[in-house]
Amino acid sequence: IQQVFKQLFYMVNAVTLNNLLLRKDVCSWSTGMQLRFNISQLEEWLRGKNLQQSGAAQTLEPLIQAAQLLQLKKKTSEDAEAICSLCTSLTTQQIVKILNLYTPVNEFEERVTVAFIRNIQAHLQERNDPPQLLMDFKYMFPVLFPFNPSSITMDSIHLPASLNLEFLNKV
Repeated sequence: IQQVFKQLFYMVNAVTLNNLLLRKDVCSWSTGMQLRFNISQLEEWLRGKNLQQSGAAQTLEPLIQAAQLLQLKKKTSEDAEAICSLCTSLTTQQIVKILNLYTPVNEFEERVTVAFIRNIQAHLQERNDPPQLLMDFKYMFPVLFPFNPSSITMDSIHLPASLNLEFLNKV
């Protein structure tokens, strides 16, 4: 059950983040607030179902950071440093793409300046990120089946003659 929910939450994360990276109309402060609220609801549900140890919440980390990126100030060099230290699960390409797509929804917000985005790129140039922008939503985590040894010893097992396993010898 834990592995199923980890996979499911990964897919939710990947599809949502990919939509965020491809749609300019959703890259705003209010979307960041809505995403963060929805993620907190998912995390609360995991706690309620006692699935905290499943790793499902950790698969949402890139989406959490993207939501926070949408909500942070994006003006000064200190803001750039804060973004770089916060967004460790996002690639440089993803951070820059979100900042380029950021769209103010009211007159109190401003577009992200080109100078600020270059500042971010300068801070992140030493990162060794993969060159991909979108997440692979078809990625599958390996399924692990726990080994539960039997309390029955092999020498106490009786093999019926109808199985035709005479070639097996008890040792």
